Parts: sequence; structure tokens; C-alpha cells
Amino acid sequence: MGSGKTTVGRELQHRLGYPLVDMDHVIEQRAGKSITAIFAEQGEAAFRDMETTLLNELNDPAAPRRIISTGGGVVGREQNRAWLKKLGYVVWLHAPASVILERTVKNRSRPLLQTEDPAARIATLMAERNPFYQETAHLKLDTAGLCCGELATGILECARYFFNNRP
Repeated sequence: MGSGKTTVGRELQHRLGYPLVDMDHVIEQRAGKSITAIFAEQGEAAFRDMETTLLNELNDPAAPRRIISTGGGVVGREQNRAWLKKLGYVVWLHAPASVILERTVKNRSRPLLQTEDPAARIATLMAERNPFYQETAHLKLDTAGLCCGELATGILECARYFFNNRP
């Protein structure tokens, strides 16, 4: 959350010409409502079910190459982590809690941060999710202090090395 997934995904789309699948956006389109409304009306578990369903659909080996921007909590389910690794090169865009707070504090469309203490909530989410990100990602990139172009270049170089050195 707030690490730059969508922004970096758009930059990679521009550079590679691959379509960008922003999972949050697809889920909002399918549901006909915002993620905030989904959380409020149906709960987080329903939203996570929607993520899992979409990830399963994306896990088609015949599908063309694409860039997938996931929601931050998609790694919470073991099946999702397995599918992500199977889908391709997984990048964990990491930012310190203070940077995430700064980037998200004024954004009312983040239902998990609508609490009295968003900083504590961010710290809790990071503590819960970081082991899953570590397990799933091929690459961890710290986004603090880097611009979108620098992040995209780093991802492309690391992915090129990864794919050129696979057995």
C-alpha cells in the first residue's frame, strides 16, 4: 500500500508495451463500486475472494505477457503466493512505514487505514505481510527516494538478468 505499484506498473507498461492489469481497478470495475465500498458493504474477506478469483483467471499459461499490479494484501493467501510465483517475475516494492504513511495519510480510498492510528495500522500490516512478500518476491526494491523511472530501470535490468540466467 502506497509503495508505488500502480505508478511503476504504468511506467513499465510504457517502456515494454505490455498491457497493465491493475487488479484493484479490475475488481472495482467488475463490482461496480470502489474498494472502499466493497470493504464497507461486503467486508475484507469478500474483497480478498475477488482478488483470488482474478489471480486465478490471470494464471492462464496461454495469456500474453503483461504487467500485473496487485493489491498489497494479495500475498495473505498461500494459493495467491503460489500463483504469483508461477505467473512470472515478482517484484516487491518496499517503502518504510513512515514513507507509506506520508504517501497515504490523506487518501480516503484506503479502507484499512481509516483508523484513529494509521501509523500503527501500517506497522501491523507490514509485520504481517513482509514475510509473505519475502517468500514470494524474486526482487525487493526499496522505493523511498527513488523516482518511478529509476525503479522501472532497476526492475527491467534485474528481470533481464533473471530470465537470461535461468536453467
